[in-house]
Amino acid sequence: MKHIYDIMLQYEQRHPEQKIALSGKIGKNKWNEYTPQQYKKTANELSCALLAKGIGRGDKVALISTNRPEWTITQMAVTQIGAVLVPIYPTITAEDYRYILNHCEAKLVIMEGEIVMRKVQSVAGELPGLKDIYTFADRKEYPYWDQLVALGRDNYDEGKLQDLRSAVGEKECAMIIYTSGTTGVPKGVMLSHYNIMSQLENLKQIPSPWSKKGLSFLPLCHAYENMIVLLYQYLGMTVYYVSNLATIAEAMREVHPTMMTAVPRVLEKFYEKIEASGRAKTGVARSVFDWAVKLALKYHIEPEDRSEAYNMQHALADKLVYSKIRKGLGADNFDILVSGAASLKPELCSFFSAIGMPVFEGYGMTETSPVIAVSCREKYGRQANTVGFPLGGVDVAITKDGEIICRGHNVMLGYYKNEEQTREIIDESGWLHTGDMGRFTERGQLVITGRIKNIFKTSMGKYVNPQVIEEKIAQSKYIDQVLAVGENEKFVAALIVPDFAAVKEWCESERIVYSHPKEMIGNLNVKNLIKEEVAKSNKELSKTENVVRFELIADEWTQDNGLLTPTLKVKRNKIAKKYADVIQKMFEHNQ
Repeated sequence: MKHIYDIMLQYEQRHPEQKIALSGKIGKNKWNEYTPQQYKKTANELSCALLAKGIGRGDKVALISTNRPEWTITQMAVTQIGAVLVPIYPTITAEDYRYILNHCEAKLVIMEGEIVMRKVQSVAGELPGLKDIYTFADRKEYPYWDQLVALGRDNYDEGKLQDLRSAVGEKECAMIIYTSGTTGVPKGVMLSHYNIMSQLENLKQIPSPWSKKGLSFLPLCHAYENMIVLLYQYLGMTVYYVSNLATIAEAMREVHPTMMTAVPRVLEKFYEKIEASGRAKTGVARSVFDWAVKLALKYHIEPEDRSEAYNMQHALADKLVYSKIRKGLGADNFDILVSGAASLKPELCSFFSAIGMPVFEGYGMTETSPVIAVSCREKYGRQANTVGFPLGGVDVAITKDGEIICRGHNVMLGYYKNEEQTREIIDESGWLHTGDMGRFTERGQLVITGRIKNIFKTSMGKYVNPQVIEEKIAQSKYIDQVLAVGENEKFVAALIVPDFAAVKEWCESERIVYSHPKEMIGNLNVKNLIKEEVAKSNKELSKTENVVRFELIADEWTQDNGLLTPTLKVKRNKIAKKYADVIQKMFEHNQ
């Protein structure tokens, strides 16, 4: 298999035991299932529809949608005729849609949801290259998915399809994925069939052979989730799509997945809910639960690092507690959980591995298709605080300045219509400069230590890596989100969003009347609690990295308020701008 669409074409032949290839949730109780035969038939009909609409080789088709089977069907339909898929986040602004759709020269767009439709509609007059707009549901304003598929059915030509597939080169552009744009305008990353298929070939050994149900809920328009969903199919798994993050737990209990991906923020929420379920218990049951959780947090991934006494306790805890947690989550037949996009707290890695949901961590970027390094099943292949070994076929090195660089099958074709920025990130020797800082352990695992552009220098001439500070402080159960600041200042300060659920519980235990978050950030007792937590973190940081002042923020940073990217990374510049007055106040009186 050399092309993305080969996965679909060969699915039935390679995995005859699979009855369902793709399945997406409709409403509360129904799943929209596609058999391998239906999957292939619908994709082929959609290809013929695109041809009938004048879409040809190299033309761009934009897709704006949450996760659903039709997302993947569209990807196959577009790529097998030599056209280019442009997946776009359904959460961005109308101005972003205007920029991206014009920049990529999209001829046709398929979109989901009335909110997205209104945004695109508001800028449609400024999109001269866009010829057709389709919606997934019939919204009475544009032609819709079923009509597009029917058009292909009426114009079906298998011979033409086969000729077009045969003409597609494996190193041709298959997708243009626009970066989420934490700074500046989005850049269009061109990825080839070869880029993607090489990733799958080098990742295929990570899931167990018996793993047959993949749950997809992270945005499919991101390179990370898109690659994983293709891997699921490559290995013959059924893909279950979840379009709403709020329904993940419900979907897990219905599907009982064997594998899924997550970002640290999602795992933190899982952990909080598990903890909350324990706090609801009383007496002996509460004591046993607390003991089991503390035991899990001390779990060592490598068997030889665990004592026989620990293993005996772990076996008992599994019988009494962990098995019940797995059953409650719908993870009673679980293989692996892959975490990416940001670093995961070591104790959470230990916890989920201990309860029978082994965590694998990966690292990469859209420009590297996206994997550079990932955990594996080799000895010490899953060590906490590392992202595993470099992916097969990918060379990884650290420059004298500490930057991670890589080259190999994963390096993108370049930025669409931007040769200058392509040359800035890929040097003459083919090394892609990630902008991330890192190091190798003695065993060869890669450790990410920060982002070069985020490092700042204080007025005392000392360089500070804010990520180190933020990760250390965020380990507190009472602290949810942190942003360290201090460029050209005498000391480091921080904006801190408390974990209000944990703070509320603490207030109850201290008999402090808890009101709403905005009032609680001004409560002296709460301020002192966070002050103590920051002081604990400062003891584990260098003097230069110590947070001297902080301000509590009542509002959580989310995608909805524009302060997190779709992969839940903080938009540092936007947060700093939003709270500029608060930051300035912290530095007004130098100490």
